[in-house]
Amino acid sequence: MSRIVNALTIDLEEWHQAELIRQRGLPVQPEDQAEAAVAPILDLLAASGVRATFFVVGEVMRRHPELIRRIRSLGHEIACHGMTHRPLWTLSEAELERELGEFAELYERVLDGGRPVGFRAPTFSLNQDTRWAVTVLREFGYRYDSSIFPAKTPLYGVPGAPLLPYRISSADVRREEPRGALWEFPMTVCVAGGVRLPISGGAYLRLLPYGIVCRCLRAVNRTRPFVVYVHPWEVYAGTPKVKGLTLGEHAAMYAGRRLGLGKVRGLLRDFAFAPMAEVLDTWVAGLNSGNERGHA
Repeated sequence: MSRIVNALTIDLEEWHQAELIRQRGLPVQPEDQAEAAVAPILDLLAASGVRATFFVVGEVMRRHPELIRRIRSLGHEIACHGMTHRPLWTLSEAELERELGEFAELYERVLDGGRPVGFRAPTFSLNQDTRWAVTVLREFGYRYDSSIFPAKTPLYGVPGAPLLPYRISSADVRREEPRGALWEFPMTVCVAGGVRLPISGGAYLRLLPYGIVCRCLRAVNRTRPFVVYVHPWEVYAGTPKVKGLTLGEHAAMYAGRRLGLGKVRGLLRDFAFAPMAEVLDTWVAGLNSGNERGHA
């Protein structure tokens, strides 16, 4: 078991809100399945005694308030994944403000008070072009963000961004703002031969052999906690297969689906996990303790 406690995150959205599907649109009204898709994950977490952070899309919370209340009652953290799952690059600053305001009101109503402290932009869409969102998140009182993907992929990514949690700058999301109010917990990549390789979630976790994933994450744990992310629809057998995708897009959506939940089970067995807010609190406390010792 790893000594370092890592962040386990579940992006709770509908299958048809995935960006590769959203971009194309659908000819008929898609059927929701978030409640059915997340059930095996909740059972697995309960059996393993692990608590996680659920980044919930507001539309899912509005349609399934009892599900969100149940997730919260099981000890999991409820964080924000946007109201509509539209990426930041499709929103204006005013539209993001409206989404966050609507989400905050819904969160308070469904969960009987309080405010979310964590945010993850749909499709990891926080980058240099959408850095204005950092200021908006601060204004809404968010304590941390987990949207930066510190490697280039065909759809998203911020090459050169830090690998460790850091106080994100609103002027340059690749830079730390020493007194900044918003912490960034970037997605985990493995550095091999100077190349940053995504490993800890989505299609990367489903497609890579578990042994490779495990070795890479153990290497990461030598210096820092990592974050794993899972979409319930990507490990659920009932997720519909959409026609018209390219071979690469089809792989990103569906390849390794039958093995996905088993890999998550293996990670829960081989590493320690907690909700992201708790992992970040421990990280910050360690930094503060180190600073105090440094000034002693």
